Amino acid sequence: MRFALQEQVFTAGEAMAATGLTRATVLGVCDGLVDAGWLEEVVDGAGVPASKGRPARRYQLREAAGVVVGLDAGESCLTALVADLRGRQLGKRRRNIDSHALGRAGRVAAAQELISRTLSDAGCGASDVLLTVVGVPAPVDSAGLSPAGGEFWQLMNAGFAKALPGAVSIENDANLAAVAEQAQEPSANVATLLSGERFGAGLIVDGRLLRGRQGGAGEMRFLDVFESSPGLGDGGSDGLGALARKWARAEIQSYAGTTSLRELSGDAIQAEDVFQAARGGDPLAADIIGRLGARLARIAVVLSSLLDIERVVIAGGISSAIGPVLEHARRLLPADTGLPLPALVASTLGADAVVQGAVESALIQIRREPLAIFPKAARSGPRTVQEGPAA
Repeated sequence: MRFALQEQVFTAGEAMAATGLTRATVLGVCDGLVDAGWLEEVVDGAGVPASKGRPARRYQLREAAGVVVGLDAGESCLTALVADLRGRQLGKRRRNIDSHALGRAGRVAAAQELISRTLSDAGCGASDVLLTVVGVPAPVDSAGLSPAGGEFWQLMNAGFAKALPGAVSIENDANLAAVAEQAQEPSANVATLLSGERFGAGLIVDGRLLRGRQGGAGEMRFLDVFESSPGLGDGGSDGLGALARKWARAEIQSYAGTTSLRELSGDAIQAEDVFQAARGGDPLAADIIGRLGARLARIAVVLSSLLDIERVVIAGGISSAIGPVLEHARRLLPADTGLPLPALVASTLGADAVVQGAVESALIQIRREPLAIFPKAARSGPRTVQEGPAA
């Protein structure tokens, strides 16, 4: 099954070479997987010359075996993505929400509706889903649970497991962003900083994703602890995007100089506006960029000194605009640490980092233990597909 998941059409001989099994065993296993609904046999269509000797039996993954769903269950936005078993996107929808108004039950209901609509867009139904992976902005342990002491964490990890289609896996959103980045550019030691409303890090050290006892590895709570310290704690564990917005809105009226940000309504200023103004030489925006860069540089040094990572990736919706902050942070990294400094880079996945990581996580789980997942049974008829001109 692992071989079939990474191949297109394959022969029994190719499966023999990959697995080391005999022809009789391979044919028996493939027939069993056809009966189970995982594979379908590819047969020559009419008009295709028959080969001499014993024809090679060919198989392929059955497209109708099922799909996977990724859900980014953020605080203010839900994103659902449906993909086939090779990771090809079949449908995607996004919906803004107010989690605090909805409550736990409302978050789950909104997720159910969004996934249902996305499946419909893809021409699928709930019965087609083999596995749904949900990313939440909260620590998540190996059982999919968040620490009971955090009211916000309990709101975010609202009880999706019993309500969504297929087998359901719950994971921290920054960890899923790290999984997505690994699929893009594998690295043995990297920190993926998911920075929007809050800061969280997906940490891969020596090729392994760190989780911790209660799923708290990568939580940036030390920023809250040092909140009274100049620079490092300025803003607690708020993300770079949230801080850019908050600082600009708070300081626009009291700022003594000239700033183009005054052309915007105070409550309408977004992080992207600050970054764009900084590129244009706006002094207030430049000051905010400098403070954000100093903050990021200190965080990078902390992560590098503790974990010896080689790369820090800024992920999330602001990643496409974060360039000025990265440039400033790179200039501030100390050069006398005795160890190579981590590279500071922006993710290319934008706002889809978590949901793409959720889909990738689902595919990894299926590849790891494919027979632990039950494919959707064929509806009717022989499980073969004709290749070549129709008869």
